[in-house]
Amino acid sequence: MTREDDVRQVVDLIIDNVNQLKDTQGLKTPARLDSATALFGGDGFLDSMALVTLVVAVEQAIEEKFGTNVSLADPGAMSQEHSPYRTIGALADYAIRRLRAG
Repeated sequence: MTREDDVRQVVDLIIDNVNQLKDTQGLKTPARLDSATALFGGDGFLDSMALVTLVVAVEQAIEEKFGTNVSLADPGAMSQEHSPYRTIGALADYAIRRLRAG
């Protein structure tokens, strides 16, 4: 599989987990979810607690899908100029970078 295929799969995992949060926690989300959807920050729809919940769920989903444990909850990530939590696509790209760094 190519890197783009992996990113697409992780985007789908993130969207699935956002939809689960919407169903179980009454999370208000945009009508359309895609890689450009803002998650956290100025235009995002997640508060800090929902972000943590999503990150943990995505870590678990990645482990189930790829068979590898990956940590996405990095305190340094929040201070990056371009936070990996800003959009669904940014989080997917960050997850694949972490996954491949292994």
